[in-house]
Amino acid sequence: MFKPELFKGHRILVTGGGTGLGREIAARLLSLGATVCICGRRESVLLDTARELMEQHGGTVQTVVLDLRDADAVDRCISELWESGPLTGLVNNAAGNFVSRTEDLSPGGFDAIANTVLHGTFYVTQAVGKRWIAQQLKGTVLSIVTTWVRTGSPYVVPSAMSKAGIDAMTKSLATEWGCYGIRLNAIAPGIFPTPGATARLRPGDNPHDLEIRENPMRRLGHMDELGNLAAFLMAEGCAWLSGETIAIDGAYNLARGSYFTQYADWSDEQWVAARSRIKARSEQEKSLRTVPSPAAKP
Repeated sequence: MFKPELFKGHRILVTGGGTGLGREIAARLLSLGATVCICGRRESVLLDTARELMEQHGGTVQTVVLDLRDADAVDRCISELWESGPLTGLVNNAAGNFVSRTEDLSPGGFDAIANTVLHGTFYVTQAVGKRWIAQQLKGTVLSIVTTWVRTGSPYVVPSAMSKAGIDAMTKSLATEWGCYGIRLNAIAPGIFPTPGATARLRPGDNPHDLEIRENPMRRLGHMDELGNLAAFLMAEGCAWLSGETIAIDGAYNLARGSYFTQYADWSDEQWVAARSRIKARSEQEKSLRTVPSPAAKP
């Protein structure tokens, strides 16, 4: 299905590419010949990922320490990346999320999600897109959303709202920018388990048992399935495909609708325990972060 050098000559930025789903997508694109740039807020994680991916697949991985919530920093970063050649593709993967009763959310908690997921995704998409338009270049944008853009989802309202905005952006810009040869699509993954997502979204015991039982295919997603779909959507062989959001979840959203409905039965004590676990995980990650710098490193 995929030629070994399908993306030879392509230069693709993957936001949040140091860990989780972004890392897997970056690895697949690299294995198919792309030069990959990964950005995130933790330099050590990015450098380790870049080294490991190049050892596994060869090729070139650049790292960029960047906080997507800072619009000026995003624009400076894209300018610096452009100095060594224009990007041909963008994967909007960076995100954040945690479960909470909405009545317990603080404005800061809401902003922590919306500023990265919604605002940050727009900042980087606009920064890349306006350069393609100015230079009359074609380009491809792939955004990672969720099936909640179709169903909504309780207990993750900031993420559901923000991802719905990205879904709307995908449709809107596919129409607005299509005349420039720029196309946009999105993937709505089901559960592809990663340690960070599991800790923030399923902080209870046996975190995936119920969702495995309720999935029509009785399993979770495999990372290579996500990487293959991402590569397909970004490849030039389907250049007339634009403005679509494709679910890859074993038909869970069709069978069951939204996720996290099981938390409706949680007691106050269970929510307190969940908040403590999520906070401990967040503090652990915060201690690993370094001061952001827009400089790209090969």
